[in-house]
Amino acid sequence: MRLFKIIFWVLWRVWFYVVMAVPIIIMFPLLFISILKETWYPYFFRLARIWAKVILFGMGFYYKIEKEQEIESGKSYMFIANHTSMTDIMLMLVSVKNPFVFVGKKELVKIPLFGFFYKRTCILVDRDNPKSRNEVFTRAQKRIDQGLSICIFPEGKVPDDESIVLDEFKDGAFRLALEHHLPIVPLVFPDNKKRYSYTFLSGSPGKMRVKILTFIQTENKTLNDRKTIKAEARNIIYDELIAFEAVK
Repeated sequence: MRLFKIIFWVLWRVWFYVVMAVPIIIMFPLLFISILKETWYPYFFRLARIWAKVILFGMGFYYKIEKEQEIESGKSYMFIANHTSMTDIMLMLVSVKNPFVFVGKKELVKIPLFGFFYKRTCILVDRDNPKSRNEVFTRAQKRIDQGLSICIFPEGKVPDDESIVLDEFKDGAFRLALEHHLPIVPLVFPDNKKRYSYTFLSGSPGKMRVKILTFIQTENKTLNDRKTIKAEARNIIYDELIAFEAVK
């Protein structure tokens, strides 16, 4: 029985990269045109949402989105969520209709095809390079001025220890939100670690739940409130993850 599971996991993991690549190949001309001008990014974002849905359904995942508060069309936000899986990117794309730009680690550029567009549409950061971290704020400012939102996974990376429910948050997302008075939208992905973690021989098709929590307002707040806002955001996401675990 264990052998059959191993064979399934290996084939399923390979299939993930197939369903990731095929939509990019099919839509390549449209994707390429949509990145020729920064002002065309919303068109790229629509195509990216289609790509994300194809991957999720192609892997046998189906998602259910619960909302405590509605996201307003045409408004800029700071989207944050817990980070446990490569599928966090896809689930974020299908959960939010407002065009947003990911702030993500530069290592993903190495993924064939995906990396080509990732490099040209996301704000890349080398977390070991202070200059790179500072440049994030300049590039994010430009995107916010264009009416876009920003998405950051504030843990910074997927925790190495599988037992960690939610790692400590970095400051970046909250500094940006406070500087630009963006409402912070916390999202919870309680099933992604179980469905498709970074552990190779693991995972299974099934439901992926999403919960969009009540927004954290940043009006009348300053950078001096950064630690308080960061702690509030982490606590509400952590509490929701624990609540989901309890009713599973």
